Amino acid sequence: MSYAIIRNTNYKMKNLAGIYRHNERKNTNYSNKDINKRNSTKNYSIKAPYSTYEKIFKDMRKKHNLKGMIKKVSNVMCEFIITSDKEFFDSIGEDETNRYFQTAYNFVSNYQNLGEEFIVSAKVHNDESTPHLHIVFIPVVHKKDKEGKEINKIACSEYWKGKDSYKRLQDNFYSYMAKSGFELDRGDTKDNRHIDIEQLKKITDYETQKYEKQSEQLEKTINTDNVEILKSENKRIIRKFNTLANQYIRIKNNVDTMNIVNQNLKIENENLKEKSRRLEKENSKLKDYIDKTFEYVSLLFDFSKERLKRLVNSFIDELKNR
Repeated sequence: MSYAIIRNTNYKMKNLAGIYRHNERKNTNYSNKDINKRNSTKNYSIKAPYSTYEKIFKDMRKKHNLKGMIKKVSNVMCEFIITSDKEFFDSIGEDETNRYFQTAYNFVSNYQNLGEEFIVSAKVHNDESTPHLHIVFIPVVHKKDKEGKEINKIACSEYWKGKDSYKRLQDNFYSYMAKSGFELDRGDTKDNRHIDIEQLKKITDYETQKYEKQSEQLEKTINTDNVEILKSENKRIIRKFNTLANQYIRIKNNVDTMNIVNQNLKIENENLKEKSRRLEKENSKLKDYIDKTFEYVSLLFDFSKERLKRLVNSFIDELKNR
């Protein structure tokens, strides 16, 4: 059986530019090798952003008079990634796949009384192994201020209020999709943490959930003395074990790949830090050189150094304005 999968991650202002370029396919190259750029024409928007996520956030904040103090550390947007496994989408076909994502979009619009107007972008990606939907939204809660006046407030912590908030999301999403006619199981209930979107997409057929579910089935014992039933159960266990072994290999390969990518990123980061240190050192030397030059020239022409600097800066400004 396939699973109804919905996962969330939260973003700060500094993250919005990168998420926008990735979701809306504005980049030239992608580190995710699963993306087949030739199939990007098959991607489509349920709700297309009219500008960058950062600009839309600022526009919405002003338009809807959204309350809430925004700091550098504040989470200002959330992103749901919604999907199932590849076999599920292959079995229901293109039209039903489109209905699946439209239904999911309707769910998010109404969940926690959010409102469709606070959805920034809803993009379906068909250029990776498994179709999936990115829904980026501002976590707005509707409440009353101290004077009893209705207000809209940007408050990620209040949108996800309660230790079971993520479990409630998954319960409600599964129920909504099942009632809409999609034959799915609920996603894994054991681990309801918010997990990283890129980590989720590294395993696009979601072998991990299958592995855990099927491992549980192997642990079930059969209380019978019937030899035929025991033989049949033994064959079932062997088949299941072989399936799990193959799934484990695929998971391990994905994890190994992630570790290699992570190591390469660490090396690149160290190289960038070293370049930055060299540039700072060169910049400091250049400043000293310029300052010494001003000093010598001022002595030569009997000008004060500060006056000479003002004359040079004035000359540079004139050149810029021409």
